[in-house]
Amino acid sequence: MNVGFVSLGCTKNLVVTEEVIGMFKQNGFNIVNDETKADIIVINTCGFIESAKQEAIDTILEMAEYKKKKCKYLIVIGCLVQRYKKDLEKLIPEVDLFVSITEYDKLWEQINNLIGEKSSNVCKLDFLNRVITTGNNYAYLKIAEGCSNNCTYCAIPYIQGKYISRKKEDILEEARKLAQKGIKELIVIAQDTTKYGIDIYGKPALAELLDELCKIDGFKWIRFLYSYPETITDELIEVVKKNDKICKYFDMPIQHISNKVLKRMNRKSDKESIENVIKKIRKEIPNVILRTTLIVGFPGETQEDFDELYNFVKTTKFDKLGTFMYSKEDRNSSCKTKRADTLYD
Repeated sequence: MNVGFVSLGCTKNLVVTEEVIGMFKQNGFNIVNDETKADIIVINTCGFIESAKQEAIDTILEMAEYKKKKCKYLIVIGCLVQRYKKDLEKLIPEVDLFVSITEYDKLWEQINNLIGEKSSNVCKLDFLNRVITTGNNYAYLKIAEGCSNNCTYCAIPYIQGKYISRKKEDILEEARKLAQKGIKELIVIAQDTTKYGIDIYGKPALAELLDELCKIDGFKWIRFLYSYPETITDELIEVVKKNDKICKYFDMPIQHISNKVLKRMNRKSDKESIENVIKKIRKEIPNVILRTTLIVGFPGETQEDFDELYNFVKTTKFDKLGTFMYSKEDRNSSCKTKRADTLYD
């Protein structure tokens, strides 16, 4: 049978999609990039903010149209299902199987039950068996699951659970396999890469991990994303500075600079610490590229808070910057996207 995939949301989600592709491939299924040729379509959804939920609903409905043609089974997994599985089962009966994140350990069992296949060569998601979908030159390396920061605007901890680091040995094994496949650029990801290791080693271990990754033959570039300012240590800056393989690039989501707003966001940094770490990075690595993300319109943000943020951005001169409107997120399991509300009125 032919299987087609749609992966929505972040790069961490993409890694899961690659693992699922690997599972199907190991069990003898043919992977296709054309939905019109697929007997099975698998959608990995994002449920992070309102616009992502809306995109996921629209995509599910779009893929459901292929069931009128060749597609026999439509399977939906991921964050949206984790948040709203019961609602989705009622709202979109065209979907044959919804699988939440907490059910991934039984994913293949549920798929087998659905399609009547008894193939069981690979029954678990496995980083080592994933199929890289980003081409021959670069790949993502996920070093942790979940998040324990509990920022008040973010639903990730309620979807993905608490922060859980992968063992360094397992990460390095996967990295070596990627290098053997010819991958030249490694992009290290997690919801918060700079918290890596705290839960299992009792201290931030990203710097040590990056050092070990640099020793693997084959990689020309290594970059890491989502480095939170409060855990950017002197050791980490030094590792980036001294290793030619590591891109001189810090993707540092600060979200705001007003201490009042940062406190309401439950962020772990304040204005002074953010400014200090930026100064330190630029002093130690003069040619560094700095990227950040900001949220505007957070509840309680005043004109004074906004002006403070505006002036900070103007004087700091980030090399790359993304700005997002605040999206109110619920913590319950009721799906309230526009299309879902009106779908079967």
